Amino acid sequence: MYLTAEKKREIFAKYGKADADTGSAEGQIALFTFRIKHLTDHLKKNKKDLFTQRSLIRLVGKRRRLLDYLKEKDIERYRAIVKELGLRK
Repeated sequence: MYLTAEKKREIFAKYGKADADTGSAEGQIALFTFRIKHLTDHLKKNKKDLFTQRSLIRLVGKRRRLLDYLKEKDIERYRAIVKELGLRK
């Protein structure tokens, strides 16, 4: 599997408040971004995989909603995570 428990802990330790803090918006956004990149690579090789395409669209929507929430709550945290993950050009 591409996403092991160690990899999740590493993502939450880097972007979240702590490695056990899985509820922080920044950690969840980083995790969704990692999964989106993986699914995008998969879809480049398997263009007719419609189930994965649907899953990718749902993940992008979840990440967008979390980013909108973070933008409303704390604009500085939003700017920091967007810059750190490179989500905007």
